[in-house]
This record gives sequence, structure tokens and C-alpha cells, in this order.
Amino acid sequence: MTYDIAIIGAGVTGAMTARAVSKFNLKVALLEKANDVAMGSSKANSGIVHAGFDAEPGSLMAEMNVKGCSMMKETCEKLHVPYKNNGSLVIAFSDEEVDHLNELYERGVKNGVPDMRIISKKELKEMEPNISDAAMAALYAPTAGIVCPYELTIAAAECAVTNGVEFIRNCEVKGISTGKDELTLDTTQGEIKAKYIINAAGVYADEIAKMAGDDTIKIVARRGEYFLLDRSVGNTVNHTIFQCPTKMGKGILVAQTVDGNLLLGPTSEDVDDKSDLGTTWEGLNKVKSIATKSVPQVSARDAITSFTGLRAHSLAHEFIVEQSKKNPRLINAAGIESPGLSSAPAIAQRIAGIVEKLIPDVQVKSDYDDSRKEPVRFRHMTDEQRAELIKKNPAYGRIICRCETVTEGEILDAIHAPAGARDVDGVKRRTRAGMGRCQGGFCGTKVVSILAKELGVDIDEITKFGGNSKIVIGKTK
Repeated sequence: MTYDIAIIGAGVTGAMTARAVSKFNLKVALLEKANDVAMGSSKANSGIVHAGFDAEPGSLMAEMNVKGCSMMKETCEKLHVPYKNNGSLVIAFSDEEVDHLNELYERGVKNGVPDMRIISKKELKEMEPNISDAAMAALYAPTAGIVCPYELTIAAAECAVTNGVEFIRNCEVKGISTGKDELTLDTTQGEIKAKYIINAAGVYADEIAKMAGDDTIKIVARRGEYFLLDRSVGNTVNHTIFQCPTKMGKGILVAQTVDGNLLLGPTSEDVDDKSDLGTTWEGLNKVKSIATKSVPQVSARDAITSFTGLRAHSLAHEFIVEQSKKNPRLINAAGIESPGLSSAPAIAQRIAGIVEKLIPDVQVKSDYDDSRKEPVRFRHMTDEQRAELIKKNPAYGRIICRCETVTEGEILDAIHAPAGARDVDGVKRRTRAGMGRCQGGFCGTKVVSILAKELGVDIDEITKFGGNSKIVIGKTK
């Protein structure tokens, strides 16, 4: 298996980069050690498109954030990914924090963030009636938004594959050797050769770089716990609500998701174990305590699930998006922590520019298409649209997930899409089957049966998220 470019990591950075470089007449592979795209940080983050006032002026992080934020709406439209420009509010509870708001405002001005302003308590309460009475003022950034991080990743990967990128799942890189004209990757899917590697491996980006001879990067896994609340309380707030940030991050937020749920979190804790995704009583209690300081009305009693995500924190607290100085065949996209999701379109564009300079004779394909086919979302259709769809394909008339109104037709689409679902969580992220109040209690067995039938495997081979996460482990009779 020989490629011009091998992209390591199919999170939002890797998938968006694959989409960007798929426009070139190059042979490109997208390698992912898990069973699907968006299995790391991109499946478990806040989904916030940050305006860009928090990053240090003059940093690459600030540049990519502001540019990526401005690109997000059009990107989501092309990829048919739900996006909402809801704006953000950073609230202050003391005079000192009001001073901090002014510092953030000045920083945002330097970064080029448009239309920000400091608003009074009166205006804040008009905008957010459920905000705490103790809030004194807020920084309002109207360009901020929300997006589904894993839907964006999935859509970008589908677009890339449609444009010729080969997606190789369950492909863990165990070693890299450098030759005269190429790099050789020792992987769990066999030996892969590439002229250039793009390192988008998230919390493992420092380890991939080190395999290729670059020891300049150090990534720490920053752990964050969340509550996801039911859609019945999703309209508690209209904007993304932050408290004043600290050196550990932007703090615990209260925000709607694009699907109408309410999200609380995350905590922020540096951990040694880069696979530590467990939730803790202490962490979730902290989320609940701080979130209710901002919006007293929110309650963990409305939670339908809790989860933990890991952010790839660079010790320099800066994005590393450049050709390696230690190995010219390595392009690093490392340290992509928050605001990494917001910055993804801009980071991908920057890497495509690096590739164009490195390969002088590279050309853009005449048939390149940076969009993807719009998926069916039965829950959003009118009765007339549903009836017409069912006439064409009766599978759309069979509801599998009642909580989220997901049909068999949508699940079949998810399985057979480019870089399609191969496990229960893959179907869940693409269709929302299992994301409702019952968390798959009713539809889970049906999803397993559909996967087994469509993939042509026995039912006991179907997993929740790949590996040994089997759903059925034997027969009772």
C-alpha cells in the first residue's frame, strides 16, 4: 500500500484535512486506529464554535480560531451538517471578573473578532432570563456558534472518500521508518508507505511525531467530564454561557446542542492515562455545582447521560501546524485542543497549502466536489415529505428509534455511506438512534440486527464501538 500522503488520525482535524487535500491529484489514505471516524476528542467535546477572543493575540491558535469561525457556516452548509449561530456570553460575578471581561474584549479586538461588546446586567437578563441574579455583566460575542463535532467529522470523511481518499480503519501505527523518498509505516493493517505523513493523531500526536524522528512535541491529555440533559430543558438558555476562563481552559459552560439538548461541562484535569474516559462522582458534582452558579435552573435530574472527553493539550498551549523541522516528510497538526473544532476548516486549508508547496507539480482535480449528499433526517420532515419518501422506499416508514424518530432507511444509509458505520455507536452518531431518553434501551437490539444483516456477519460479531466491545457474547439456548 503506497500513497502520496497518509493522514494519521480521523478526528475532525484529520477528516477535514483529508477533505481539503482530496482536491489534489494525489493518492491519499486516512488512517484511524479505531473502528470509525470521530472516536477520540471529536466524539466528546462541547461542540462550540468559539468566536476567538480567548487565544493569545498573534498566536496561530488565534488566527486559526477567528478564520475557522468565519468559515464554519459555509462549511456546514456544503457538508449538510447542522450549525447554529447562537452567540456566546462570558459572565462576570465580581468587579475583578468585569475587569477580566474587558481584557478578553481587548484581546478579541486584537484577534479581529467582530461585533463584540460588554453588556450590562439588565441587557444580560433580557437576553438570558434564566441567568443567575448574581451575574453583573457579560462579554457578548455574536459570531460564536454551535455544531455537532462528530457529524462534522463524519461529513468531512464522507466527502474525502467520495473524492478518492482511502479510509483505513483499525489501522494503528506502531512504528515509522524514514527512507530516501518515502516513509514506511508499520501498522496493524500491514506495511504502508507514503511520501508524506500528516500527523493528526490528537492526544497521541507527540508519539507519532517521535516515531518519525521529531521529539519536539509534548502532548498532555486534558480530561473533561460532561452532563447531557434531555431536550425538554434545551431552551433553558439561548446562547452558550461561559464563566471567566482560567489557565486550565474556558471553564464549565451551559449550552444548547444543535439537536436541542442542554450540555453542562467540562471539567479540566491533566491525566497521564491517554485512554482515561471514565466519569467520576467528584467531576460530575463539580460540573453540576459550577453550572448552577451560572444558571440556577439547570438540574442533573434531567441528565440522560454523562461522558468524558480528552483534549490534546500542548505544553506550549499553541497549535503546531507545520512541516517538521526534524523530518521534512512529516507535517504536524498537533496540540489541537480547544478551539480546535472551531479552527478545523482553517487548519485543513493551511495544511493543504503546505502540501501544495511541498509537491510542486500537484494539480487540482477537475471533478473535485467539496460538498456531500444531504442525508435523510426523517425527524425534521413534514408529513407530506415523509409520505413521498416512503413511497420511494418503504424502509423510511419503519421507525426503529422512537425517542429520536429514526427510521430503518436512515440506518441503512448510515451503514452504506462512504466510510459508513460498522458498529452500534457509528450508527448512533450518524442517525441519533439511541441518543434519546432511553439511550438505546428499545432500539438497540434492532440496530444490532440491521448491522449484522447489512454487513453479512453473525450477530455476535457486532460491537458497540469496535474491538472487544461485543453486544452479544453467546446464546442462552
